[in-house]
Amino acid sequence: MSRNKFDVDEDLESPFDIRHFRRAMVYIRRQQKPMIIAFLLSALSAAIGLTAPLILQHVVDVTIPAKAKLALLGWSGLMLATIVISVILATIRSRMMTRAGQDIIFDIRTDLFKHLQELPFQYYDDRPQGKILIRVVNYVNSVSDVLSNGIINFILEILNLIFIAAFMFAVNAKLSLVILAGLPVFFGVMLVIKTKQRRAWQAVSNKNSNVNAYLQESISGIRVTQIFTREEHNEGIFTRLSGNYRKVWMRAMYYNYLIPFAVDNLATIVGTSLYLVGLLALGPEEVTFGVILAMGGYAARFWQPILNLSNLYNSFINAVAYLERIFETLDEPVTVSDVPDAKELPPIEGNVTFDDVTFAYDPGLNVLENLSVDVKAGESIALVGPTGAGKTTVVNLISRFYNLTGGKILIDGHDISEVTLKSLRSQMGIMLQDSFIFSGTIMDNIRYGRLDATEEEIIAAAKTVRADDFIREFAEGYQTEVNERGSKLSQGQRQLISFARTLLADPRILILDEATSSIDAKTERLLQQGLNELLKGRTSFIIAHRLSTVKNCDRIMYISDKGIAECGSHDELMAKRGLYYKLYSAQKMEA
Repeated sequence: MSRNKFDVDEDLESPFDIRHFRRAMVYIRRQQKPMIIAFLLSALSAAIGLTAPLILQHVVDVTIPAKAKLALLGWSGLMLATIVISVILATIRSRMMTRAGQDIIFDIRTDLFKHLQELPFQYYDDRPQGKILIRVVNYVNSVSDVLSNGIINFILEILNLIFIAAFMFAVNAKLSLVILAGLPVFFGVMLVIKTKQRRAWQAVSNKNSNVNAYLQESISGIRVTQIFTREEHNEGIFTRLSGNYRKVWMRAMYYNYLIPFAVDNLATIVGTSLYLVGLLALGPEEVTFGVILAMGGYAARFWQPILNLSNLYNSFINAVAYLERIFETLDEPVTVSDVPDAKELPPIEGNVTFDDVTFAYDPGLNVLENLSVDVKAGESIALVGPTGAGKTTVVNLISRFYNLTGGKILIDGHDISEVTLKSLRSQMGIMLQDSFIFSGTIMDNIRYGRLDATEEEIIAAAKTVRADDFIREFAEGYQTEVNERGSKLSQGQRQLISFARTLLADPRILILDEATSSIDAKTERLLQQGLNELLKGRTSFIIAHRLSTVKNCDRIMYISDKGIAECGSHDELMAKRGLYYKLYSAQKMEA
């Protein structure tokens, strides 16, 4: 089943792999200095706070019976001081950990974005955009607190338990054993639900990803939705996805609340047992009222770290599901990358050779087989043929957006698989049918592929592709702000801006994939005048369904049956009266 679908759950990993948290330690170690300081502050705050029950015991058993008013005032001031100091230390620690958590978010998200920039087209072909976005945004936010505060709090709560146990046994060992008697029951509960709880949070991760993927798809396609009045049907799909998410969320929360429920009940039972044993079994001779109060305070404090640890465990289980997805993305192989000894491609003339090239998007389903052809520098090559025959695939392979299944492609005799991607693609200009416009100004969009271009060069490129006229009609001209995907521009205007962006790069090899499909006939004729000058001396590959636009190309290649079915000039192919002749004649009749 295809993964590129909003309602397809991702595979769950089982059992838990501790390597996820070992890898997370890479990010944690970068923040080790503030985390160590925060830990020391927390430990000091906890130790100071634990003196309060001892002060209370002394006041009840000694100070009050002795009616020492000044001593009582002094002990009260000391207890107040411990509270104030603990609060101050906790506040400082909280601020430090907030910053450390945000730094961890920054590092993980930066690594994710950098990796996503390098992943091949195939990765994006196989996944909905929403499922990719949620990993970079939501999942990273969800794990940051666990990787910063969570680890410190876990260690701190363990130390708290040790400190509390030490203070308890110092006051009364027998009552301390009563308090500890509830621990085996607690561990039994944890053992029973831990696997189910982790599975539940993995399911939440999946359903949340599905909702996000469909939401992103629906927003992107809102115009089509309204054109075909699909609103009610889409609401039904979203309701189903949201319902699935709500169902698994409630199940996960059910397991989450089992632990606090168990802890609260155990704390109540232990507290009751403490008073019964202390007052009835041991008696006032061995246990004073001050001891009972002190042990009651420690009993409440003893179960609080356990409750905190259970909450941390819940967060840990939740974070594991998200860490799996984050590291899964970071582990996605960059299949199209520079080989270890890749060379810089020197300035090229533009000779392109396909040497026995075979390619398949999916294993065993070849799109091209044993394709061999030589293109001389400066030649203009038109690629025509039926939809899905592989025309776009041919030009994508020249740019090495995919790895070849077999054979090789040479540019000026250099195997493109052995040169760096940057040196290869920087000498190529690619104009796609889907003209993507980024948010920013029109000038920013044209300058996108060549950041050092001057305003004069940008305007010259716009004039060449006949974009200058409509740009100057805007009040702000080239400084006009456009939205993402250029929603305020017509499709033809978006294509002209993309054309200017491509031409500004001054490429040696120019690829035009249905580049004029959204331009009206009048503008296309004007554009062609500028292109004729630009194409001189450059190797060009032009894909076009309107055959009238490629009649003047040096060679026309008819792509069909996994290769080149016909090749020649327009006149040569028309004289053959073959596939190209039939296609051209059919278009002429339709016109």
